Amino acid sequence: MWPIKQKYGDKISWADLFILSGNVAIESMGGKTLGFSGGREDIWTSPEDIYWGKENKWLENKRYTGKRVLETPLGAVQMGLIYVNPQGPDGNPDPLASAHDIRETFSRMAMNDAETVALTAGGHTFGKAHGAASEGNVGAEPEGAPIEQMGFGWKNNHGSGKGTDTITSGIEGPWTANPTKWDNGYFDLLFKYDWELVKSPAGAFQWHPINPSQEDMAPDTNDSSKKVTTIMTTADMAMREDPAYNKISKRFHNNPKEFADTFAHAWFKLLHRDMGPKTRYIGPEIPKEDLIWQDPIPKGNCDFDIPKAKKMISDCNLSIKEMVETAWASASTYRSTDKRGGANGARIRLAPQKDWEVNKPEQLKKVLNHYETISESINASIADIIVLAGNVAVEKATGKEVPFTSGRGDATEEQTDEESFGVLEPLADGFRNYQKEEYAVSPEEMLLDRSQLMGLTAPEMTVLIGGFRSLGISSDNMGVFTNDHNSLSNDFFTNLLDMSVDWKKSDNGQYLGTNKSSSSEIRRASRVDLVFGSNSQLRAISELYACDDSQNRFIDDFIVVWNKVMNFDRFDII
Repeated sequence: MWPIKQKYGDKISWADLFILSGNVAIESMGGKTLGFSGGREDIWTSPEDIYWGKENKWLENKRYTGKRVLETPLGAVQMGLIYVNPQGPDGNPDPLASAHDIRETFSRMAMNDAETVALTAGGHTFGKAHGAASEGNVGAEPEGAPIEQMGFGWKNNHGSGKGTDTITSGIEGPWTANPTKWDNGYFDLLFKYDWELVKSPAGAFQWHPINPSQEDMAPDTNDSSKKVTTIMTTADMAMREDPAYNKISKRFHNNPKEFADTFAHAWFKLLHRDMGPKTRYIGPEIPKEDLIWQDPIPKGNCDFDIPKAKKMISDCNLSIKEMVETAWASASTYRSTDKRGGANGARIRLAPQKDWEVNKPEQLKKVLNHYETISESINASIADIIVLAGNVAVEKATGKEVPFTSGRGDATEEQTDEESFGVLEPLADGFRNYQKEEYAVSPEEMLLDRSQLMGLTAPEMTVLIGGFRSLGISSDNMGVFTNDHNSLSNDFFTNLLDMSVDWKKSDNGQYLGTNKSSSSEIRRASRVDLVFGSNSQLRAISELYACDDSQNRFIDDFIVVWNKVMNFDRFDII
């Protein structure tokens, strides 16, 4: 694809080119695609924040506990694989065990059983696997290969090194008799024959049909006059042996149009899942259909009376803390990685978000009852009222105006995939000093991870923490060092860095601050709180905000980042 990229340069990213090429390949073989959106960006270094697993070499497996429970948030069964081992779990050719792995890994890609079968069968309708000889014939990977190979690597010294002699997965052979054509051949062969376990020339487990007819054999890669046997992997046999997959596979076999449509939809989902809402799509091939995994949101009203709304919010006797907590709970679901979550849509009033422990369900219900009344009376979305109320609270706490842009919409239950949104639930939210349970990862590390996921910088994270603590926002009041929770102040930093205080760990995992002179307990904090004094980089930022002349700077910076968080998902106005 380099000649294409070279020709068009900045007009198309590598990421878009890869995806578009996949669509073109499918369409060239008669397959159906749903559409295409451009807009993907290229990165130039490997992100350091990605967790690849505990392993330190390819194909190791240290990610399971108990009865094959895959470590969260991993999505592949072994280091170096995309999802499952095609030979079976850890190379064990057991179709039912493979089905367990397939269902788990594909569910972590947000695919249900029907989508999983369609992607497996559809993907294996085309092409072949390559295992012409032992992997000992294959040289080092591109980055480990000699310099003269110029980044190509994987040099294969078996025969010609290509075509019939290609070695990649180690499995050898095509799945269908017509591997360059979209048809129903995959299911035809899967259910027509009994299959026997064999090994490929490379020594990999695979399955061959018993006594196949000539018409069900495939043309050789180099010489179409020759015929070669078709194959199935252990993962393919799972589509036949697992009861649920078997039922779906037979339905697709009998309904080719349904199969083609499900594949097209699942393929589009696989390629566009991380692009965020439909408003971010670019190009002439965007499907008109709204899909639930796109988290659709109706257009909101931009023209309601904002001053009147603010007055009604101020008059509803909610505390500053309650309004800020509700706005944060709604907006902080945003993930910069796949552009999901955020305040737009007001899904905090729907399952599952309304029931998350971190969101204080009883308090949330009370607050939302007030907001719903206001929303109905002035024809504004609840999403806008949630954000506007948070702004009103910050304005009361600071005496300064907070920017606001209307136009958010309210999603319905029918537009919300409860299971899909369940993955957005925070296991820990250091901003609220909340942690669902104890984890191997420290609370401060989970805070950093969450901040990175949201797209916050270290100074932005710091100023938010300090502001929230000054407003009394913290589980069990840890890190709350002031009695005035109606004023946004830098008190958290000034008290945290007070050198007259000794900090000691208590039995319940909290930290107690005692006066060095009197030994009396004066403060309580979490690891999340104390990291802003113990980590050298975070301490430097804390010291900036703890200075006597930093109050105004602190307030101004808080308002800027607060506005940023409230508008993370406003792709409609960017």
